[in-house]
Amino acid sequence: MIEGSPLRADARRNRARILDAAEAVFAEHGPRSSTEEVARRAGVAIGTVFRHFPTKDDLLAAIMKRLLTQLMAAAENLDLFAFLTHLVAQAAAKKTVVDLLTRSGVEIRLPDAVSPLEQAVGRLLHQAQASGVVAATVALPEVMALLTSLCQGAVQGGWDEQLQAHTLAVVFAGLKHA
Repeated sequence: MIEGSPLRADARRNRARILDAAEAVFAEHGPRSSTEEVARRAGVAIGTVFRHFPTKDDLLAAIMKRLLTQLMAAAENLDLFAFLTHLVAQAAAKKTVVDLLTRSGVEIRLPDAVSPLEQAVGRLLHQAQASGVVAATVALPEVMALLTSLCQGAVQGGWDEQLQAHTLAVVFAGLKHA
């Protein structure tokens, strides 16, 4: 197959549609979600789903990897506080997928996933400190610990938007005055 050919572009579109559909299906139906329902929503045959993702675990891992890629892109366009807000919102929105990943034992190499995220947060922290928005005494490990806790709370805590906003405001105030 020639790179960039219509068939290749069609395969990329199918993969994206499958991932979009899978996110929605898993969010709605949780662990009992079927790949058949994913295929139906994506408008593709079940064989197309299995060609791209041989197992449900492969599909879950691909969803998480795509989310990490999207987060890295967001980090390029946001300041530290906006990025942390976005990240916590994504954790809350994707809590079913994160829970499924945890329960299914899907292997996503955490250091590989966390390292780019940590680098992005480090860059945003440095920018915030250089502009005087975040106290110079705040270190990256502290921000990563806060971020981990915030995301864990959003995934497990059933946070509504008001609690999420208030919790972030408390954290942001602490970062400014540390």
